[in-house]
Amino acid sequence: MDETTPEDGAAKKKGGLLMTIAGVAVVTLVAAGGGWVLGGMIAPPVPETPAAAAEPAAAAGHGKGDAKDAGIQPISTEANGIVLLDPITTNLAYPSDNWVRLEVALMFRGPTDTPLAQEIHQDILAYLRTVSLQQIEGPRGFQYLRDDLQERVDLRAKGRVSKVMFRTFVIE
Repeated sequence: MDETTPEDGAAKKKGGLLMTIAGVAVVTLVAAGGGWVLGGMIAPPVPETPAAAAEPAAAAGHGKGDAKDAGIQPISTEANGIVLLDPITTNLAYPSDNWVRLEVALMFRGPTDTPLAQEIHQDILAYLRTVSLQQIEGPRGFQYLRDDLQERVDLRAKGRVSKVMFRTFVIE
């Protein structure tokens, strides 16, 4: 005979497991290195600091406060009589598992009225909860929704709001 002990069989199994783990580790390191190199070639360079991004604007003759104002101006300002309402997110009446998110801005005639804008916000929210998906489908449905909201705002504001502007409208 063959005088093999169970210890030899366990050693062979342990060696096979060790080789498998080593192989997986090597493949993982190669994949991570390749991903890092490929990401470095594809990804755009990241600016070093936010101060470095503001330097070109300052070098162009803009002051420190103007660098931040060089972008798009906010729509909601008291000077132009526009109030941006908080986003409205609610479910529709039918089917109730569909949700709508709406961002609206109101253009006032004369000075802005924040309490009136909040009342209009709540009125729009209450109205959207009564609307079904079939009523607002397609371009014609969207136009009907715009007209209905303008009519509700006109009734609530008694002519103090000249225009309802849709910023976003999403149905999920």
